[in-house]
Parts: sequence; structure tokens; C-alpha cells
Amino acid sequence: MCGAADRLLPRAGGKNPIIILRDANIEVAAEGATRAAFSNAGQLCVSTERMFVADEIYDRFVERFVARTEAMVLGPGHNWETDMGSLISQDQLDTVTAHVADAVAKGAKVLTGGRHRPDLGPFFFEPTLLEGVTEEMTCFGNETFGPVISLYRFHDETKAIAKANEGNYGLNASIYSRDGKRARAIAREIKCGTVNINEGYGATFASLDAPMGGMRQSGTGRRQGAEGIHRYTEVQSVGTQRGWGFRPVPGMSNRTFAKVLEVNERLMKKLGRA
Repeated sequence: MCGAADRLLPRAGGKNPIIILRDANIEVAAEGATRAAFSNAGQLCVSTERMFVADEIYDRFVERFVARTEAMVLGPGHNWETDMGSLISQDQLDTVTAHVADAVAKGAKVLTGGRHRPDLGPFFFEPTLLEGVTEEMTCFGNETFGPVISLYRFHDETKAIAKANEGNYGLNASIYSRDGKRARAIAREIKCGTVNINEGYGATFASLDAPMGGMRQSGTGRRQGAEGIHRYTEVQSVGTQRGWGFRPVPGMSNRTFAKVLEVNERLMKKLGRA
């Protein structure tokens, strides 16, 4: 059976990272991370599932992030007071439940959330923060596509960038810092199709002139922007031969004709015509 990668089909998904540098505005970062991880119950292709926080601010940031998460209002309604709704199906609930249960069984710590909430609806799951997620856990490198995010403390920015680039995905990332120049320099090192600075996903997602798409196993091609238009077009090439064409004149050998073509090609390149 031929897979999507074999046929170069577009795919949107990932294990999207956030890097929060030591000079980040903690309140801004905590608010942005809450939206990035839990909007649409984490069921956005650009939703964040991994978070790397500088050691210098880790404890203060986690305190604010937990508080914001626990203050969220869950419910099935469409009113403005509801912060997060339901997962889309039983299959998705099963995936989220299995990822969290596997992580906890292997030693991860639930900072908040972690429970199915059938009292709110059949597919509700609490927004969940995990600490101590390691490579042997299913949610470490596999996309959960639900309201679950893993937190990691880092001491060295270079190592944090390397960790953010781990895995086979490369759709979306974000960086929080008061130093825009430094954040943009780090963004150039991130292997993702979109990188947002001081925002989870909206800065690129809402920029209709900016191409949006993934790298590596997060897909090929782009939508939005000039590149996105080409996604919906089929290109046809039509060539009209004028002059003698691609065959030797009578009496000329193929070897001589090949040399003539080579000389002509070089000449055309010099003239900027090829």
C-alpha cells in the first residue's frame, strides 16, 4: 500500500513546540500558551503540544500557566463564557485518554487536568499539563491532537532549539521573548513551516499573505499567500518549435550536432536566455 509520503500528499499536523526564553513576559507567555494548547480543545493542526521553558523563569511561569488553565470554563455551549469545548469523537477521546494514562503509568506528573469529564458531555477531557514526559512515553513524539501539553525545563537555548527540532514533524512553532532580534534569529533555526514570536499561532495563521504549511512529515506545499494559489492550479507547458529544431542538418554527424548544441547553450546562458 502506498502511503501519503510516497505519493507526496499534503498533510497538516505535528508535535508543535513553544520555546519560552528567560526574558519572556511571563503573563503574556502564559496567556498565549493557554490559547495555543487548548483552543478548539487542542484539535488544531497548529496546536501546541510541547513547551520548553528557561530554568530562570520556569517555576513562576508554570505557576501562572497552571492558574490560567484551572480558571478555564469548560462546557458544551456556544456562549462567550465558555473557554473550551469537547473533543470531536470517541476515537479522539480514546487517543487522548491513552496518551495521558501511558505517561502517568511511566512516571509523568499531572500538574493539572488529566481526567475525562462525562458530566459535561461524552467526549470532554480536561485541559492537561504534564511534567516529566520522557522518550518511552507515547505522547513524547506522537501527535495527541487534544488538550494535552508537556512541559520541559531547559538551561541552554541551543539545546532547547535542538529539542524543539526533534522528531519528524515541522508544522508550527512559537517563541516568547522581549528581544525580538534574538527571537527572530532562533526562529530561523526552527525546522517548521511557520514560526510565531510572542504568539502561539495567530501571527502567521491570520496573515493571509504569508504562506502556511509544514516541513518534513507535516506535509508538502503551502496554502495562503502567492504560493498558496498555486496549490489549486494545474500547470500546463506548451512549446512551439521554430527553426530547424533538434536534429542535425543533412551531412552533419550526431557528435558534431551535440557540440553545436553545447556551444549554443553556453551562448544563450551568457546572453541570459537560458
